Amino acid sequence: MRYFLFISYDGTSYHGWQRQPNAVSVQEKLEDALKLIFGRDVSATAAGRTDTGVHARRQCAHIDTLEELDTQWLRFKLNCLLPPDVAVRAVVPVCPDAHARFSAISRTYHYYLSLQKEPFTRPYTCRLYQDLDFELMNQGAALLLRTRDFGSFCKTGSDNKTNICHLTEARWTRMDNGTWRFRITADRYLRNMVRAVVGTLVSVGRHRLTLDGLEEVIRASDRRASGESMPACGLFLEEVVYPDSVYIDGRQPEKL
Repeated sequence: MRYFLFISYDGTSYHGWQRQPNAVSVQEKLEDALKLIFGRDVSATAAGRTDTGVHARRQCAHIDTLEELDTQWLRFKLNCLLPPDVAVRAVVPVCPDAHARFSAISRTYHYYLSLQKEPFTRPYTCRLYQDLDFELMNQGAALLLRTRDFGSFCKTGSDNKTNICHLTEARWTRMDNGTWRFRITADRYLRNMVRAVVGTLVSVGRHRLTLDGLEEVIRASDRRASGESMPACGLFLEEVVYPDSVYIDGRQPEKL
């Protein structure tokens, strides 16, 4: 039987999702808990490999078991064993060929910026000390919606087979607490892409890069042409969406 696990985690203490030989990862914590429950190694394959310090509000990973499970029981057992900064929100049976990574039809990230000192959101927001032109930044974000090749926003040395990504959302919104949120949705992302996109739009918002200049950056398909990569603390994997057909009951589970 195959199951999707929808997981939230505070990435501050972890070197990303993927298990690593000399650093603590979210995958390691989850698979260690699964081993205690099942008495054997259980591999968890995620929708995306979030980087060091990046958070997830709704990551998805699939596991395979030898038997049909009580999903509420498994969720309860995992949450008892996992550390406080990792939580399983739902366990859902899926079709045998459903894949957490390859079956996903979209992924949404949020990036949070604050222009003022705020102690309560500090660990999850990037603090900047200069006013930004968010209207101009949204004009820049609109240019990204017409872009297909995101080679200028990919970490140098990545082994991507293609730099093509299809964006359906890219917009800055001011939240009630004064924080600014960048929401971006695409079918796939390149390594470090969202933080590079945000850094480049911040350059636009500081009037260091014009919209014409942004178009030149996009056309260059060269990471050296774009802006700095923003700190990981402000980035959240917000949502991963799958077609209803992957679920045994024919519908995506509600958020918890």
